[in-house]
Amino acid sequence: MSQQAPLPLDGVVVLDCTQVMAGPFCTLLLGDMGADVIKVERPEGDDVRRQGPPWIAGRAASFMAINRNKRSIVLNLRTDEGKEVFRTLARRADVVTENFRPGTMDRLGLGYKQLGALKPELIYAAISGFGQTGPYSQRRGFDLVAQGMSGLMSVTGHPDTPPVKVGVPITDLTSGMYAAYGILNAYIHRLKTGRGQMVDTSLLEAGIAYSFWESTVYFYGGEVPGPLGSAHRLSAPYQAFRTSDGYMNIGGATQRTWASLCKAIGREELTSDPRFIEPGDRKMREAELAATLEEAFSTGTTDHWMKVLDEAGVPCGPINDLDQVYNDPHVLAREMLVEQQDPDVGTLKNIGIPVKLSETPGRIRRRAPDLGQHTREVLLEAGYTGDDVDRMRDAGTVKEGG
Repeated sequence: MSQQAPLPLDGVVVLDCTQVMAGPFCTLLLGDMGADVIKVERPEGDDVRRQGPPWIAGRAASFMAINRNKRSIVLNLRTDEGKEVFRTLARRADVVTENFRPGTMDRLGLGYKQLGALKPELIYAAISGFGQTGPYSQRRGFDLVAQGMSGLMSVTGHPDTPPVKVGVPITDLTSGMYAAYGILNAYIHRLKTGRGQMVDTSLLEAGIAYSFWESTVYFYGGEVPGPLGSAHRLSAPYQAFRTSDGYMNIGGATQRTWASLCKAIGREELTSDPRFIEPGDRKMREAELAATLEEAFSTGTTDHWMKVLDEAGVPCGPINDLDQVYNDPHVLAREMLVEQQDPDVGTLKNIGIPVKLSETPGRIRRRAPDLGQHTREVLLEAGYTGDDVDRMRDAGTVKEGG
């Protein structure tokens, strides 16, 4: 597919007031698919700009990773003129996103009710720790807190060990993804009706929404689920197994894969063993089953068993670190590592775009912006003159950079 293929969100303008991770991940997803994401930053910039090391040519690598495909303007929303400039930009936008504490934008006169009155077709997306309503709405929300309160940490790790979170900021990322999902649903609704709406999601809800198996066990199984290590909530064998030189993951949960697994390791008698005949039997005797299987796996290396099980059609895989991930030929073939050459910072490495569209594929078009890099450009597009920008810059309403 040509690099000049159309992008699915070409022409969609997103006025992005988000910072740190949840909101910026949402707008990264939209930007990757072609939206014009205008990142509105306070004079001191997004806090992540100062999160390092590592650094890329003096820029925080973490900021560069989560803010590609965006333009940056600096706008002081504490000033009356800054608020008016924001309203002007909102009139030109299709979407406004923010992840402040609920009520912050309302107090500035820039919340959904105020902006929606100016432009009824506007889509306004708010991501917060706990949502716009409810008794916890004014609490400060962070991924670690949401992982704990959503139940995720109660089912993560191994039994009888201290609490442990998921290794990535899963509620930040998931709330950003749900916000993008909500925005696109609202956009489709607007295409049908001409009306905009508010999208409201939170880190807490994102964590809860991931607990399908665990909530099912709680709702209908009569127990409060706890951590299982690498094991599955409902199926076995489905976990990490020790080999002679490490570990590998094996998914032998269905009857077919269970039979294939037993044949591959030379233990076909296990398929008729009364302890392990049915899926429920294997789950009830999971620890006994794991010990039995590890007797076989301990006789060979991970690479050996990978080849044997892969040939037998048993789902399996190594437990890779990131060095192994980004040197994996399949990962590279799927373009999940993307390199760009930039005149200011040299070679930039990006995580690739995980959704492949056959006709309108997303692409990484620009690196993360410097603070205020596009202030003048965006304001000129909005109808302001160069003299207007100079005056606002001198008054502290806006700031230029780049």
